[in-house]
Amino acid sequence: MAFEYPENLRYLDSHEYARLEEDNIVAVGISAFAVDQLGDIVFLELPEVGDNVERGEKFGTVESVKAVEDLKAPVSGEVIERNSELLDVPEQLGNDPYGDGWLIKVRADSLEDLDDTLTAEEYKDQVEGE
Repeated sequence: MAFEYPENLRYLDSHEYARLEEDNIVAVGISAFAVDQLGDIVFLELPEVGDNVERGEKFGTVESVKAVEDLKAPVSGEVIERNSELLDVPEQLGNDPYGDGWLIKVRADSLEDLDDTLTAEEYKDQVEGE
């Protein structure tokens, strides 16, 4: 199966992505590859608005019929929004992981956190073993 790796995103090797929006706001989600590997997603645990997340640390979990995986933050900062719609219908995550499938939006303390993330090409090479 061919996956998309949008060039405007940055990726963690743990399969989360970061999309810079405006004013240091970063949308965080998981890649289409990760969604495929998880299979049917049945539950999401996300932080509350106003919580702080730390770069590289767990901020929630995604549970599928196969496994429960930790979600790791690509940036440190305050959660300003979470995708409540996905909390109610987590199986929708796979429909549009890079669009409506974002998980949280974080006001990043520093965009330099993104310097250590992978480009789309680097991430693709990693997951496809090239």
